[in-house]
Amino acid sequence: MAKLHNPETDLLFEGILKLETVEECYRFFTDICTIKELQAMTQRLQVAKQLYEGRNYNEVYQDTGVSSATICRVNKCLNYGDGGYKTVLDRLGGKTDEAQN
Repeated sequence: MAKLHNPETDLLFEGILKLETVEECYRFFTDICTIKELQAMTQRLQVAKQLYEGRNYNEVYQDTGVSSATICRVNKCLNYGDGGYKTVLDRLGGKTDEAQN
């Protein structure tokens, strides 16, 4: 992760922290990401949410259709990563389902 720490990445994250609404996030992320990149990030967060809630790989796969490699990678991040998924999921407090509708 140390490779990511630089003024350019700091600027990106500081910019994201300035966004105030979901609509502003949509506008920014659809400008900065491809549709596929945004869909991939969305899928990963859904996988993380389900794993964090205690669902098993098969249940997550059946619900999301995400590859087992992605599910495994997200699970590894949940268990051995820097805690980013857990921070976001804890702060959302279950609101990720509302964001889908």
